[in-house]
Amino acid sequence: MRIAFFSTESYDKESFDVANTEFGYEIEYFESRLNGRTAAKARGFDAVCAFVNDKLDAKVLAKLASYGVKIVAMRCAGFDNVDVGAAQELGIKIVRVPAYSPYAVAEHGAALLLALTRKLPQACARTKAMNFELGGLTGRDLHGLTAGILGTGKIGRIMAGILRGFGMNIIAYDAFPDKDWAKENGVKYVELEDLYRECDVLSLHCPLMPETRHIVGHAAIQMMKNDAVIINVARGALIDSRALLYALRKGQIGGAAIDVYEGEGEYFFNDWSTKVVEDDVLARLMSLPNVIITGHQAFLTKNALKNIADATLGSLRAFEEGADLVNEVKA
Repeated sequence: MRIAFFSTESYDKESFDVANTEFGYEIEYFESRLNGRTAAKARGFDAVCAFVNDKLDAKVLAKLASYGVKIVAMRCAGFDNVDVGAAQELGIKIVRVPAYSPYAVAEHGAALLLALTRKLPQACARTKAMNFELGGLTGRDLHGLTAGILGTGKIGRIMAGILRGFGMNIIAYDAFPDKDWAKENGVKYVELEDLYRECDVLSLHCPLMPETRHIVGHAAIQMMKNDAVIINVARGALIDSRALLYALRKGQIGGAAIDVYEGEGEYFFNDWSTKVVEDDVLARLMSLPNVIITGHQAFLTKNALKNIADATLGSLRAFEEGADLVNEVKA
């Protein structure tokens, strides 16, 4: 099987080359993202491997089908950038990696929370400049505060466990609550509006769907405490970024630490250090002292990269052999 690999980073190539020693596929790595302009690079390949910011709309998928591509393997959990219905009509299978390392993502969320509440970026910047003053660096204990977990899938549950380990009270909301898990782990399910009102920390772990897009917007933020903080290691568009910026500037919320951003496609995974960021909302968020932004790196651990490579190539082998595609995405 010949695989066209898009949005390649050095760590992708390293992990897939190691995993591929077992499979022996012919992989050609492209640094460019997959979109209407670059789809022609997949000509002559059997499969395409894509990532979160690649564009797989109906037009791109039609091009891939015309080139003979039979399957697209998303090396991530999310697939909101894929027109699954169009793929199905074109006879292209879509597979993903539903769980690569939920610990990696949850632990990054906890790291962001600690960095935000204890003002670690400001502290590090000061000490690097040999300034050891402590004024303005006062944080607060997490112990005794209330964490609201929005979405209790694998990552949300692990995050709940981590924060419970800090001595936080855990409340949660999920469209499909697991009451047995909640009872066993001291978690209380509440209504969504109550989650917003009661939490000191709101941690987002739900998938991006039409009904969850901007689930944290003006109305939700207005319900929250003015010193509450938001953590997002899930999908960027769960938050209305303009509403978040407005609330932060008006002091309606205490802070935010995010690894994802709804307009990240243009910027994340690229070097913009010598360019002008034209997204005013992103630029303003990055300028605020009570905001931490990382560039969609929550997944980036050796464990997760190995799991992603193994699962992705395993799905391609299953397709090649006509076996069940356990990680297939269907319309």
